[in-house]
Amino acid sequence: MVSLIQTLAVAEHLNFRHAANALGVAQSSISARVKALEEDLGILLFERHARGVRLTEAGRLFVERIAAGIDQLDHAVKTAGMAAAGECGRLRIGIHALIPRSFLAELIAHYRENHPGIEVEITEGAARDAVMQLRADRLDVAFVAGTPELPDCHSRPIWTEPLVAVLPNRHRLAGQSAITWADLVGDTFLVRHGGTGPQVHDHIVLRLAARWPAPSILRFDVGRGTLLSMVGQGFGITIVGAATSLLQTSGVVFLPFADEPEPVPFSAIWSPFNRSASLRNLLTLANNMSRCGDSPGQLRGGDHPAE
Repeated sequence: MVSLIQTLAVAEHLNFRHAANALGVAQSSISARVKALEEDLGILLFERHARGVRLTEAGRLFVERIAAGIDQLDHAVKTAGMAAAGECGRLRIGIHALIPRSFLAELIAHYRENHPGIEVEITEGAARDAVMQLRADRLDVAFVAGTPELPDCHSRPIWTEPLVAVLPNRHRLAGQSAITWADLVGDTFLVRHGGTGPQVHDHIVLRLAARWPAPSILRFDVGRGTLLSMVGQGFGITIVGAATSLLQTSGVVFLPFADEPEPVPFSAIWSPFNRSASLRNLLTLANNMSRCGDSPGQLRGGDHPAE
C-alpha cells in the first residue's frame, strides 16, 4: 500500500525529490520502492530523465486504476467507520402508530435530525407481528404496548401513557370529567385487529371480568382514524392511550379513568444479537428524552443492545 501511495505521488509531481518532500520521506526511499514495484510487476512505470520522470503508457493506465481503487478504498473505510458509529446505514422500526406530537413521533423526529445519514424505515402493525419480524431480522427494534417478557429478546420500558376512554360526544357519560370501568358496563367496545388492538381487547376483558353483563367487544380490520370515526358515529366506544387524544377527531370525547392503577407502559424490544450502533443511539436518545421530561413517560431500567 505504501509503494502504491508513493507511486501516485511521483506520478503527480513527475519528480522523485518533489514527491519525497510532499510525503515527508527520503527521496532514496521512494526511488527504491517504485523500482521494487516495477520489478515485481515486470513493467516500466516511469521513464527517468535528468529533470524528473514521465509516465509510460503502461504507467499511466496503472496509475489511473490505482488512484480510482485507493479512492474507493478510502470511501469504504470512511463508510465503515460511520456505520460503526451509527452515522450511516439504516434503522428498521416497528410501531403501533405514529401520532403527531406523541413521544414516539418526537423520538423518531429527533433521531432523524441528529443522525441524518441513517435511513429510517417504519413498519406499522400489531405487537405479535413485530416480534416475528424481529426474530426474522426484518426489524431492528419494535415499540409495543406493555412490558413483554420474551426469552429471546431484550426489552426496555420507554414511556408511559394514561389510559383513556373514547366516547361519542352524545354518550350519556360524555359530560363527566372522568369515568370508572363500572360506568362502562353494558357498552359495546370497538377494537382493531392491528396496532394495539389485541392488548386493548385483553385489557377490557381483564377489567370487566367480574361484571355483568359480559362486555361486548367487536373487532374491525381498520385503521386508528377509522375506528375513532366509528365511535363518533355511535358504533360503540373504545379504549386508547392518551397520545391518541392528540389526533384531531370530531364527534368524540376522551375521558380519563379514575380507577386505572397506573399508566400504560410502552416498551422497546430488540434482538440480543443486534449490535447496531444506530439502534444503540436510538435507545440512548430515548433515555435522554425521558429524563429531560420531553414526554409524560418515565424511562425505566433495562438491557442495553448487545450487552
